[in-house]
Amino acid sequence: MEFFPWPWREVEFFLLILVRVGVVLFLFPFFSSRLIPLPCKAGLCLLFTVVFFPVVDLGDARLPSSGVGVFRLLLSELAVGVILGLMVQVFFEAVRMMGQLVGFQTGFAITNILDPQSGIQISILANMAYLVALVLFLSLDGHHVFVRALKESYEILPVGAFTLKGEALMEWMGKFGEMFVLAVKMGAPAIVGLLFLKAALGMVTKAIPQMNVMIVAFPLQIVVGLFFFGVSLRVLLMLTEKYLMNLAPLLMNSMARMKG
Repeated sequence: MEFFPWPWREVEFFLLILVRVGVVLFLFPFFSSRLIPLPCKAGLCLLFTVVFFPVVDLGDARLPSSGVGVFRLLLSELAVGVILGLMVQVFFEAVRMMGQLVGFQTGFAITNILDPQSGIQISILANMAYLVALVLFLSLDGHHVFVRALKESYEILPVGAFTLKGEALMEWMGKFGEMFVLAVKMGAPAIVGLLFLKAALGMVTKAIPQMNVMIVAFPLQIVVGLFFFGVSLRVLLMLTEKYLMNLAPLLMNSMARMKG
């Protein structure tokens, strides 16, 4: 009985697939959470690699014979995984930013909580918006789009073909800059509603100086903020649907621009 019955060529294919799959999955929203144990993450990476192994055609790709070549290959696959992961993560960071903006204007700036997924302190509304966006992403089959794009990435961008171009870098920076615009679009109902409320309270203060507006403003601000935050979640649903419609072309174009 042979101790190692598989041909070394197939082992190379398996490892090349595992590198990219592992990097991308470790950067995927929710899967990158600290709540998920590392053995579970490693097991899921192996599972995806086993699923991709029979259907992915790597052509003549091989593991380099030198240590420097292996390091360059790992670095290029790491860059591919980072870019693909960030293209998805930028949307969820925009959702968190929207929650931070609305939470600050509502008066929840001091009531931050420790997010167990990222390990940082964020607003309660930011954490709620992130979880809602994650549920919408999964319920609208966003993970299917991402897995399909990951499989097709080996056809568009073969292993070791990564090249960092200045034009592509500027375009990616523009996509990351759109995160702020997206956050304002999502939180526009709450931001505008709270702005009008504060303007109205300012006029009341000028008209009735004897009135202690702070006593009335704080609970009223919370009620109005939570109401319009619910409206913002409706906007979040529409923007999530639009984002998922453009996600596959976005990932494909990004991988095409990385090809040397």
